[in-house]
Amino acid sequence: MAKLQHRYVCQTCGAVTARWGGRCDACGEWNSIVEEIPREAAPGGLAKTGGMSGKRRAGRIEFVGLEGPAAQEARRPSGLAEFDRVCGGGLVPGSAILIGGEPGVGKSTLLMQVAAALGNPEGPAGPATVPGGSPTVPGGSPIAYISGEEAVEQLRQRAHRLGLGAARVELATATSVRDIVASLDTPEPPPAVVVDSVQTLYIDTLESAPGTVSQVRASAQELIRLAKRRGFALLLVGHVTKDGQLAGPKVLEHMVDTVLTFEGERGHPFRILRASKNRYGPTDEIGVFEMGDEGLREVANPSALFLSERQDNVAGAAVFAGIEGTRPVLVEIQALASPSPLATPRRAVVGWDSARLAMVLAVLEARCGLVFTGKEVYLNVAGGLRIGEPAADLAVAAALISAVSGEAVPPGTVVFGEIGLSGEVRAVGRSEERLKEAAKLGFERAISSRRRDNGGRKKAGAHPGLEIQEIAHLNDLIEILAPQAAGRIARRAARTAADEFN
Repeated sequence: MAKLQHRYVCQTCGAVTARWGGRCDACGEWNSIVEEIPREAAPGGLAKTGGMSGKRRAGRIEFVGLEGPAAQEARRPSGLAEFDRVCGGGLVPGSAILIGGEPGVGKSTLLMQVAAALGNPEGPAGPATVPGGSPTVPGGSPIAYISGEEAVEQLRQRAHRLGLGAARVELATATSVRDIVASLDTPEPPPAVVVDSVQTLYIDTLESAPGTVSQVRASAQELIRLAKRRGFALLLVGHVTKDGQLAGPKVLEHMVDTVLTFEGERGHPFRILRASKNRYGPTDEIGVFEMGDEGLREVANPSALFLSERQDNVAGAAVFAGIEGTRPVLVEIQALASPSPLATPRRAVVGWDSARLAMVLAVLEARCGLVFTGKEVYLNVAGGLRIGEPAADLAVAAALISAVSGEAVPPGTVVFGEIGLSGEVRAVGRSEERLKEAAKLGFERAISSRRRDNGGRKKAGAHPGLEIQEIAHLNDLIEILAPQAAGRIARRAARTAADEFN
């Protein structure tokens, strides 16, 4: 009998090496290589034997053309409008959704509320609802909630704490994929199955421990294959690494149809559900929730919530009119510039790209004459929201100008626009929706780039009660927000030019 050779597998990318190493050569991760003992034959999934007893005869696959009747995409609304918005309108039968997030952010709470909303039929008193949710669809069926981390009693306690004790949800505790598949592989499976989490599952034909690359990949593959065959929606909970990435092989994200990320700061009650991949809907939508004593509540107007604790006449704060998915969101951007005794001042960013902050600081120094040398700069997006669009450049610049000059941005002002390396302010998309949202929330002034429509023509829409100032360069922004600072900058530039001439 041949001796089995030990192999070492990277738990991040799945690369196999002959010896252990502190760093994976394939993906560059440190301390991610784990020893695994392979079997004598390649495992055959959930088959009774470890491998094939013989060669299978080749079969022919059937090809069809693009022409023909297209099946209508049927969706099942979950009852939570924010969750349905991110998913694209509801759950698609046979789809697989992977939900990841930091420990304690509320993934299990969210899925318990989603399962309860899906399983609640329309009662005599009207459509059933969940805390903070919209009415559910009639004719609900029991939803399967399978946990590999908690006992059934713990799940019941959470459901009663959330006020969902009467929901039609069937609970189970299991970690064996063979047992789960045998229980769900019926002619009438539940319409949706929640598995919490995929890192706790294992297949008995593999020798590796649960949570390893091979176990996570094989377990997810078996469950997704069953969901496609039986037509139920599969919701998988995934752990994250210390860097915030989904744990396990990257192929796991390719196997599922939708990848959702549940974000939130420990000190804030707000939670953001964001889609990074969605085969049945957009990937730029977000769902906003508020964590409370009765679970997660939907936030219908995120702008009012993010600006609820905002204070006027404070230097270093500006309101940014952004776009998240299909709706505008107004959020406050805060900046602080303080003297630093260090040779290299610190630059700290929360909720925005640190590289883009460095670019804005360089443009303000090189093109506008502002001095940030010897000052520590701190930037924060209030409310725990993460902003990724370039339209926030002008709002960040306004907050920095206000912080370094000590003059507050005029009350009732929103700012948006993209900044170029020469200091010019470039136009951004969907300006009218941003201005409309600002006018609806009572803002009186908007500083923005020049508005243009999709055809490139100048667009000047009317927004009653909102004064719009379109600027073309960052120097115009300094003239508006800090005219005294603009005068000092001009005098300093004149002295510098005179010294160079002499």
